[in-house]
Amino acid sequence: MIRFAFLGAGKMASAIAQGLIAGGIVTPENIACLGGTGTSARRLAETTGIRLATGLDDLLNNVDVLVLACKPQQFKLLDPRLKELTKGKLVLSVLAGFTTARLAEFFSQARGVVAVMPNTPTQVQAGVTAWAAEETLAPADASLVEKCFGCLGTVIRIKESLMNTVSAVSGSGPGFFFEIISAFEAAAVTAGLDQETARQLVRQTFIGSARLLEKTGDSPDALRDAVTSPNGSTYAGLQVLAKHDLRGIFPQVIAAAVVRSGELGKM
Repeated sequence: MIRFAFLGAGKMASAIAQGLIAGGIVTPENIACLGGTGTSARRLAETTGIRLATGLDDLLNNVDVLVLACKPQQFKLLDPRLKELTKGKLVLSVLAGFTTARLAEFFSQARGVVAVMPNTPTQVQAGVTAWAAEETLAPADASLVEKCFGCLGTVIRIKESLMNTVSAVSGSGPGFFFEIISAFEAAAVTAGLDQETARQLVRQTFIGSARLLEKTGDSPDALRDAVTSPNGSTYAGLQVLAKHDLRGIFPQVIAAAVVRSGELGKM
């Protein structure tokens, strides 16, 4: 049984840990976690049954994989002893913007370092995780990454040069998606629906549309056209979106997130 250590115990660490347990990759007693000065690590241990470590030595004693899940701005504050304590271990980093070269410089005695970008739907085993590693990563470790994150949803290995873009598209994407749903619900209330009815109609419309997109394999454009009658109500609404240049806004949204991801990696 592979033994995991989580340095950082926020929402992403929690999602990954729970996914690993649910997927049968590891049992709770073979996972340890260590957080900062807050209570997140204790809560994670209490809700999952994993072990709350007393310090770095305890955290990394006899483990195979370290999941680095602290905040990007905390990287410079990491204990230098981690270099020795991660000797021979595999380090998986979920820090946005951090290159494997920078990680490998710090974890110089690790057997391999991998940059991974899961997204929050991993909490319900419906996420997507992109990952990148140096070419020297052992095939067995590459297979381990695929297996571990495969229980959380879809896994895609990409070129490292695209990781900041992936961070913007799939890492930040749920935030953009939820913002759209929130705006849609508010608009439905403004149009006369009560809050609960608006909530049910809007959320199920998005959930059902996503399932239809997945099941049919058709393009979003084709499915949009299928529900759009000439000069009908859908057509009228789409004209408003076109007038406000929806398709011109999203490249700006993604570009801003890409830039910020790169900035985080330089902290």
